[in-house]
Amino acid sequence: MNSQAPGHPEPMAPISDAVVVDVLRRVDRLTAPLVRRLGRPPALPQEERDAWWADRVSRVAAGVSAAPRIAGKLADLLPLQNTVGTAVQSVVVLGVASEHGVEDPAARISLLTKVLLQRDLTAEQVQALLERAEGAYTEEALGAKDQRSGIRGTARTLWRVARLLGRIDDALDARPKGKRRFRLLSNLPVVGLAGGYFAEREGLRRAAADAAAVLEGRPVRR
Repeated sequence: MNSQAPGHPEPMAPISDAVVVDVLRRVDRLTAPLVRRLGRPPALPQEERDAWWADRVSRVAAGVSAAPRIAGKLADLLPLQNTVGTAVQSVVVLGVASEHGVEDPAARISLLTKVLLQRDLTAEQVQALLERAEGAYTEEALGAKDQRSGIRGTARTLWRVARLLGRIDDALDARPKGKRRFRLLSNLPVVGLAGGYFAEREGLRRAAADAAAVLEGRPVRR
């Protein structure tokens, strides 16, 4: 017997770990060339490398992730804001992972789940899902890999990643976010772009800090 009240939609089933891993393994593959292209200066001291991904990359990437905010509150009614914002944050998280020598795909995907989705999937759990994953996307559906450098190539890669993340959009609200005052400002038309920029930039810094904390065994501040 269905106890759901008339006129109320059935609650959506939670997104499974298998679906999350299937999407994030593709995100990892797509962003790997971009992470290498955005690689920080080789002479930078070790203690400054995580900060480089948080600050230098965010100056470029936050503008891309904040762009949907030009529509103000309307951006929240579309999957665009969360998917684009999470796509940019995934680049920063994987950049920090590269600084810590994390090359194993299962470990990288595990890090993405912990930082962006607040799901505590271990590398072992991810590996088990990777071994039996068949995948739901084909290269033809997503388009050929874009290896071009520059802003256009970066934007195309982020757009492809955002399309992938749309499959798990309901799980993306857990991603790191900026201060409440900036997020409130981002609800306004036109000027919301400025609020969105500052909110996304701070969100990227938090994503980098959270990634470093996870990799170093420190608690993550939420």
